[in-house]
Amino acid sequence: MSRPLETLLALGALLALAGATQAGERPRYGYGTPPTQAQVDAWNIDVRGHDGLGLPAGKGGVDQGSEVFAEKCAACHGTFGEGVDRWPKLAGGEGTLKADRPEPTVGSYWPFAATLYDYIDRAMPFPNPRSLAPDEIYALTAYILNLNNLVPADFVADKDSLPKVRMPNHGSFTWTDPRPDTRVAPCMTGCRDPKAVVITSTAEGKTLTPRTTGPLDDMQPK
Repeated sequence: MSRPLETLLALGALLALAGATQAGERPRYGYGTPPTQAQVDAWNIDVRGHDGLGLPAGKGGVDQGSEVFAEKCAACHGTFGEGVDRWPKLAGGEGTLKADRPEPTVGSYWPFAATLYDYIDRAMPFPNPRSLAPDEIYALTAYILNLNNLVPADFVADKDSLPKVRMPNHGSFTWTDPRPDTRVAPCMTGCRDPKAVVITSTAEGKTLTPRTTGPLDDMQPK
């Protein structure tokens, strides 16, 4: 095949691709396949904390959870969630978050009970994550909440009851972004004059960042 002919064929292919794109058609490259619904479902496992959106069907109680916990969790987290060696504590820590050595457990720190289901489903047990059935995860969630005295012994966790559990530290979280630069709506036309934009709030003097003024500013190296 001559070079001019090769060039014309390549140009024709490019023009056809450009025409298809302009017409709204998606170009096809000849590889990959659309995901099946089962493949999508396997990745779509997230659970939203505040309302439990994404929690699956199923249920589990405290007694069942204690059995699953003893078999698959206690080796690391202790029989009653007290932690083994340096593995995390799951229970206790009430009133310690402002202490010199805070204990951020499920009961003392976490804002949402539904997040406990989400985390267990994604990451536990540590040697074999994603191996637990929904009923087992619900049961473990109920048991851990009971260890923290947040639900009674007859509590049954499911997609309806779990989001209703009020966590003690829920009110200590900030749900709005405090940064002033996020409070202005983005624009493409009719935007404010940059010279008119002024900083009205900073983190200086608070616990977010160190102060930029102080007695050390005037120190000079010897």
